[in-house]
Parts: sequence; C-alpha cells; structure tokens
Amino acid sequence: MAERLKATREMKKIMQRYYFEAKNARFIGKKVAWITSGGPVEPLIAMNIIPVYPENHGAMIGASKKGGKLSEFAEGLGYSQDVCSYAKNDITSSITKESPIKGGLPKPDMLICSNNICGTVLKWYEIQARKYNVPLFIYDTPFVHTEFTEEARDYVNEQTKEYVKFLEKVTGKKFNYRRMKKVGRLSIEAMRMWKRVLETAEHHPSPMTAFDAFFHLALIVTLRGKKVVVKYYKTLLKELQERSKENVGAVDEEKYRLLWDNLPIWYRMRWLSQKFASHQAALVADTYTQAWCGVIDYIDEEDFLGTMGEAYTRIHLNVGVDQMAETIKGFIQQYKADGIVMHSNMSCKPYSFGQYDIQHLIRETGIPVLMIEADMTDERKFSQSQIETRIDAFMEVIKQRKQHDYTGN
Repeated sequence: MAERLKATREMKKIMQRYYFEAKNARFIGKKVAWITSGGPVEPLIAMNIIPVYPENHGAMIGASKKGGKLSEFAEGLGYSQDVCSYAKNDITSSITKESPIKGGLPKPDMLICSNNICGTVLKWYEIQARKYNVPLFIYDTPFVHTEFTEEARDYVNEQTKEYVKFLEKVTGKKFNYRRMKKVGRLSIEAMRMWKRVLETAEHHPSPMTAFDAFFHLALIVTLRGKKVVVKYYKTLLKELQERSKENVGAVDEEKYRLLWDNLPIWYRMRWLSQKFASHQAALVADTYTQAWCGVIDYIDEEDFLGTMGEAYTRIHLNVGVDQMAETIKGFIQQYKADGIVMHSNMSCKPYSFGQYDIQHLIRETGIPVLMIEADMTDERKFSQSQIETRIDAFMEVIKQRKQHDYTGN
C-alpha cells in the first residue's frame, strides 16, 4: 500500500490546536457549544463560539478501542444495548472522564442539536443539558420524504431566526451578520474543496480510499467556516493530484473499486483497509464523507444564513430511501464501482433501516452488494471471522463478474 499522506501530520496539529483552544476557552474569553455533526455550525463560528462534537469524540473513543467498555458502563446505568454507542460513549465519558482527550470534552456553555441525522440526539442532548445545566437549542428539520416544500422552507428559515436569537441571548452579544457572510463563503469554499478532494478517487488507480477520507473528514465537520480548513484541503488536494499524475494508488495494483455505505467501523479501520487491499480492492468512495459536500447546490453564497436551512434539511440521512438509492447509483457511475459494501450499523438506525431496500434497488443494476453487521464504536459487536469470510466470498463474486465482463463468457 502507498505511504500515508503527508498532509496527515498537519491535520493532527490542527486538531490538537483546536482541542487545546476548546479546553482553555474560558481563559481566552470564548464560549463552547456542543453540537451534533449535522448541526449548523457556521453561526457559531460567526459568533466566535468554539464548536465541539460529541459524535467526533465518540469516533475517537471507538478508534482507541474503548467504545465497548464505555458502552457497557452506560448499560450498567440502565441504557439499552440498542442505544447509539456514540451517545453511550459520550454520557459515560462525561461521568468517568475516560477519553482519548485528557479529562474528556470541555464543559459546554450551550448545546445545539439538529435532528436531521436521527432522533436519538434529542434525548441524548437533553440528558447532557440537564447534567451541565446549560441551555439547549433544537434545530428542527422536517424529513424530506419526496420533495422539499415551500412550507418546509418557511419552517426551517424560522428555525434559523430563532437560532440567531438563542445565540444572542446566551452570549449577550448582537449577532455578527457581516462576519456571518464571510464565514458562509468560507464554508462553501471548504465544501467545494472537500468535494474536489473526494473526486480525486475517480482516477485509476485511486490516490486515496474511503478510509483516508474518514480520517481527513474531521476538519470539514468541526471547523467548517474557518480559513484553516480551506487552506488544509488545498494542500491535501495538491498532494492527491500529484499522486494521480504519477499513478500512485492507495492500494497496490488496484483492480477492483468499491463503495462503502454508512459510518466507518472505527476500531477496525486498519484491518478492513488491509483486508480489502489484499484482494487488490480499493474503497474509492462512501456515502458518509460525501454528506458534507452533497448540499452545496442548495446554498446561496450571497445569502448563506437565509438558505442554510434547506441545505441542512436535505442531507443524506434526512431523505427517503429512493433518493438515497439514486445517490448511490450516481456514485457507482461516477467512481466506476464494481461493488458496494454496506455496514449494517447496529448503532445508527436511520442509516441502516433502509439498507435492505437500497440493496434490492442496487442489485437491479447488476452490482454486487455485501452486507456486514457491526457497530461504529462498540467492538463487542464485531465478529472478525464472520466478516472476513463474507468479504472473501464477496470478492470472489466481484472477481468472477469482472472476469466474465473481460472474456465475454
């Protein structure tokens, strides 16, 4: 496999500075807001509030292989095994302070929750708002079953106005509309750069895999709207373009190209990457990382605040199954995929419930689909031997199909 991307070191430094600032926010006169990953972060940036993401923290816990232990602790408190492991990790970490970040996440001054990703976040954030005795704002987005209506647009735009009033009340400052315009433009530019980064995987061989994208996603999630994000992705894009020019693939002698659906399995990223690479297969794209650039067309650069509601409502997890399937079919064509790997994620019901319907719709195109059951952070729910057997069998199907297409027999 190719060497690790050089930009990786710079991203680690940026994230370290980000968490250092968040942990020391009160010493520099800033407030901290815990916010869901699908929440509208740009108004926080405009108000000089530091956004912190419990879900991102949950992913770090999973990657450090502590997700099972922390989930088990939460279950001992009475939380069901079926509750999202991100939520259980966050609730446990806030009690025990066990975390990859020393002392856990910094205490929030407010919580911002958007239900465009799932319904679990509503109760999860209510629990944490009570624990820390801080105000909670819920950015409510209607589900887009088939189309985005005018009524939905009016509703989310009212939510945006209420959000601004909430931030003014909590900070005691007037909303900075001038800075909001600047932040909005930077956010859109960052999304465009991130899209270009992901599109480098169209090249054969792909200079990056979905496993790389899962790692480099952190900045577009946490600091969207800041210059450092745009600058970083320009650096990353340049490195990937150089790899493409030199035909340096992320997977040695890439022969097969796959898509990934759902969140990563954070504690088995390396193993999965090596396992697919052993079959000369590269996971060249995924539905998860694409979500942070898939709504650019719905935002007006000149009126970010007035149009962001529609964009945040139309994200991948807040639309109907048919639309999800069409998105995946588009990726199949765009990235010339030979097959799809679907992570049936026990923790993420909105992402997983429709997968069997999507699988049926995708199979109509003749593309093979692999379904593996696991959990994004809870390693107790991962059966390596079972998943390894399924991957081997799936890759045999892919190889036979490719051989048939090549020989015409």
